[in-house]
Amino acid sequence: MGKNKLEKFADMRAYPHVFEYPYSVVDNVPFEMKGHWGRDFFKNDNPIVLELGCGRGEYTVGLARRYPDKNFIGVDIKGARMWTGATEAYREGLANVAFLRTNIEIIERFFATGEVSEIWLTFSDPQMKKATKRLTSTYFMERYRKFLVDGGLVHVKTDSNFMFTYTRYMLEHNHLPVEFLTDDLYHSGLVDDILGIRTYYEQQWLDRGLTIKYVKFRLPQDGALQEPDIEIELDDYRSYNRSKRSGLQTSK
Repeated sequence: MGKNKLEKFADMRAYPHVFEYPYSVVDNVPFEMKGHWGRDFFKNDNPIVLELGCGRGEYTVGLARRYPDKNFIGVDIKGARMWTGATEAYREGLANVAFLRTNIEIIERFFATGEVSEIWLTFSDPQMKKATKRLTSTYFMERYRKFLVDGGLVHVKTDSNFMFTYTRYMLEHNHLPVEFLTDDLYHSGLVDDILGIRTYYEQQWLDRGLTIKYVKFRLPQDGALQEPDIEIELDDYRSYNRSKRSGLQTSK
């Protein structure tokens, strides 16, 4: 019999590699490790990579296994779901993995300037109704700039045509350097050991015949960012459990 949510949250509170700072406490509890993740937690100066909206943490853990010379932090607000990856990392003794349970729109409160080298956005909710909620919007790009190294990499994997198209227009409109872009990852010839990591939900969508899109681009510190003014066709489907798994919540 699997653990219930209360048991999972109890585990999370006890895990030394899990940090919980949702809206309800972040204003009252200073995050003293900002700027000191390498020194105080990972005990090294290896590059730090974030997975924002990590869900069950499959990518965070999968990347950590493959890159012991990098540090990985999975970020999401859904603690019961995050428990899966956190538990795997704990049982395997992966010293280069941490999880941060918080709201992604306040992510810059937890990392200092230049502290993060890469960001992964894996199957983020496309947030078709409001641009400022999209994790590839300029609203979030400005937040990422506050802690991402100059020209740091951003990876986007998505099943959403809307998310992919919006991201492409955002990149083109702001002249951000794109290193790779495909609307059908598994027929692009690019799939390798890293991109081939498949999350639980990704496998669900592949089984339903959906194609996976992927974009890799760099985010320079300089230059004003503007939202693209364009109409995009909405997705004509709702991805499996998408509305229940977004790591993004907004304040009231």
